[in-house]
Parts: sequence; C-alpha cells; structure tokens
Amino acid sequence: MKSHCHSSVRVESAQEEQPASYRYALLIEYDGTEFKGWQKQLNPPVRSVEAVLEKAVSFVANEEIKLVCAGRTDAGVHGINQIAHFDSNAIREKRAWMLGINSNLPPDCAVRDITEVSSQFHARFSAVSRTYRYFIYNHPYRSPLLRTQSLWCYHPLDIIKMERAAQALIGEHDFSAFRSSECQATTPFRNLHHITFTQKGPLLEIELKANAFLHNMVRNIVGTLLEVGLGKEEVIYPQRVLESLDRTQGGITVPPQGLHLYHVEYPEAINPQLMLTIRE
Repeated sequence: MKSHCHSSVRVESAQEEQPASYRYALLIEYDGTEFKGWQKQLNPPVRSVEAVLEKAVSFVANEEIKLVCAGRTDAGVHGINQIAHFDSNAIREKRAWMLGINSNLPPDCAVRDITEVSSQFHARFSAVSRTYRYFIYNHPYRSPLLRTQSLWCYHPLDIIKMERAAQALIGEHDFSAFRSSECQATTPFRNLHHITFTQKGPLLEIELKANAFLHNMVRNIVGTLLEVGLGKEEVIYPQRVLESLDRTQGGITVPPQGLHLYHVEYPEAINPQLMLTIRE
C-alpha cells in the first residue's frame, strides 16, 4: 500500500515538473524581393522568411522554435497576411512578443500580430482556403516604384476577354496543366472559388481564391490569361489548356514579384483573432 502511495506521488511530481506548452499564431508581412522563398534551406544556406523568423522568435522565447506556415511562398513572392503557428513553453505579454520579435527582424519582414490559439489549430492543415493577388502594371512606360511589386506589361490588355476566359477555370478541376514539374502535391485536383479582376488606373489586380494551390498554379493561370488579354489567343484558350492536362500547352509562368499571398481562411471555431491587413 505504501509503495503504491509513493509511486503515485512521484508520477504527480513528474507531471507537475513538465512545463506547459502553448500554441501561438502569427500574422506576418514580408517583401519577398530579397528572400529565396519562405522555406528554410540549409544546404546551401539561403536567406528565407522562415529562417529569419525562427531566429527572432527563438530569441524572444529563449528556446528553439519551429514555425509552420499556411503557404510556402516562392522566391520573390510577397506575404501580406501570411499565417504561421509555433509551440512554446514561454509566456510573454503580447507587447513583449511583438517588440521582441520585430526588433530582431530585418526591415523587409515583420510580425503584425500574435495571439494564443487552441492546440487544434494548424496554420497549414486547418486552412479552408487561400487567396492570392497578382498585380500587373499595364502602362506604356515602366514604374520604378512598382518594379518589385508587379509585372510590367506595356501592351494594352483586353480585361473583359480575360474575365470571360477565366470563368472556365472556376470550380473543382484537375489543374495538371497549371502545375510546375517540381510540384509535390499528391493530387492535381483543386477547387478554384473565384477569379476577379480589379483595375485601378494602370494597375490591374487579379485575385484568385481556392481551397489550395499547386506549385506555380497562380502564376501559370495568370500567364495563360495574359495570352488572351494580349490578343494572342481566343477566349476558349484557358479551357483548352485545362482539358489538355499538359503544362506545355499553357502560357508562360509570370514572374514572382507580382504575386502576393493576401488571405488565409480558417473555420470560425478555430479562426485566430488577428488584425489582418485589408487592402481594397
């Protein structure tokens, strides 16, 4: 009986000694121009968003931190409302987290908000949709200020035809014709919720929302729609490319600088309460 009591006390003591672990969600903004993408690479080492963030968060938490993000953006792609989570034993006031992390980040990356979330929340697997925006500066003369944020296209674009052509891509399809050869997704099927076109003077914004995207899917879709906008292909062209399941049938992969990860959507029950950046 005594042995049983002593054993019980030891187990409880061991449990009490184990530090609690908390899960935090981050809202991140970054200019992707000088980054080799989100994902950390060690061989050879490159400048990545993940690497600079993990270093900064680990410093404030006083322990090694591993981040999980909603969307692993490529080199040159920007993040407006990127979401990531991490687990830590550290307890800090929000102000301490924010000031500590941001003071250890370079000028082209910042944490815009942080909040504690349920252990059920996962930045990548809990997401039900992602929204990207691609910007095209459609003007005869280039803009130095927009050169790292948009694609310069000096030929006039027929946006009405581009809108009509895009409708064939809406819905759930096999998007093999719009994925890169490096894509590691287990299935080429994606559900594209919408493609919208908004023109603000010479700046054209193309917004794409889907449950998830294949590697280079957005940039390949935009490149294919550009062929229609430039008058090189008919409105039916994107549909034919989609049905071909052949990447070589589509348009170019447009450059990364025009692409921005704009929004990640989560189920209401576990949606992190973060102050998102809203740009009309």
